[in-house]
Amino acid sequence: MDAILPYIQIFLSILLIVLILLQRSEAGLGSAFGGGDSMSSINYTRRGFERVLFSATIVIAILFVLSVFTALVL
Repeated sequence: MDAILPYIQIFLSILLIVLILLQRSEAGLGSAFGGGDSMSSINYTRRGFERVLFSATIVIAILFVLSVFTALVL
């Protein structure tokens, strides 16, 4: 387990980066500087693939954190 754990962490980190980059960005350039337009402040519900992507990102992040804690213990 000690030899394969770094490879699992590398795989999970790459997968986590890809999942984060695939998500829709809600922050525009105007909101980065304190302003914002009316369209970016509307709340919406995640549906379909976006909801699956969001849930998968959370699961992969939790698995990554657990693998890091496992590496610390071993």
